[in-house]
Amino acid sequence: MVRQDPEFFTRLFGQQNPEYLWIGCSDSRVPANQIVGLLPGEVFVHRNVANLVVHTDLNCLAVIQYAVEVLRVRHVIVCGHYGCGGVRATLNRDRVGLVDNWLRHVEDVRQKHLRQIGTEAPFDQRCDRLCELNVIEQVLNVCQTTVVRDAWERGQTLNVHGWIYALKDGLLRDLHLNLDTSDGVVPAYEYALAQLPSLQP
Repeated sequence: MVRQDPEFFTRLFGQQNPEYLWIGCSDSRVPANQIVGLLPGEVFVHRNVANLVVHTDLNCLAVIQYAVEVLRVRHVIVCGHYGCGGVRATLNRDRVGLVDNWLRHVEDVRQKHLRQIGTEAPFDQRCDRLCELNVIEQVLNVCQTTVVRDAWERGQTLNVHGWIYALKDGLLRDLHLNLDTSDGVVPAYEYALAQLPSLQP
C-alpha cells in the first residue's frame, strides 16, 4: 500500500471522518468497503448475522449512536444480501445452535409477511423475498431508534437507505426505501413493500 500511495497511512491515522454507516451481514462474502468501492476510513461498519437492527442490541445501538452523534455520518445504509445463510436457515426451519435465538428476529419478519412470501414459489425465490423484506424491516427499525429520531428532530442531515446485494452478479439493488425525516416513514415503508414484484410459482 505504501508503494502505491506513500501518504495512505498518514491520512488514515490522522482522522476518521466517514459519511456512511453500513449495517450489513457478517457473511464473509459481503465486505462493505469493497462492495461500495470506498477506502478504509470512508465507511463506518456494523455487521451481524442477517443484518439485524434489534432495539435491545446495545452493540448495534451504540454503533448507530456513535456514527450519528459523534462521526456525524450523513447516510445509514442497511444492506442485506440474497442467499443469506441466516435467512435460509429461518425459512427452512433449520436448527444451527445458539444463533437460532438471534434468528428469531428473522422469523418475526417471516411471520409478519406470510402472505407476501407464500408457499407456492420455489424455495430460492421465497428466500430472496425474505431477504428483501428483512432489509425493509431493519430500515424501519433504524428509523425508530431514539438516536435517529432525535437527529432528525434537531435538523441533522441523515438519510437511511435499504439496499440488497447479489452475490451472483455483484450488483447492489435499491429497495425503494430512502428516508431523511421521521415524517412519512410509514408511507415510505408501505411504498417499498408495494414495489416488490409478486412471486411466480
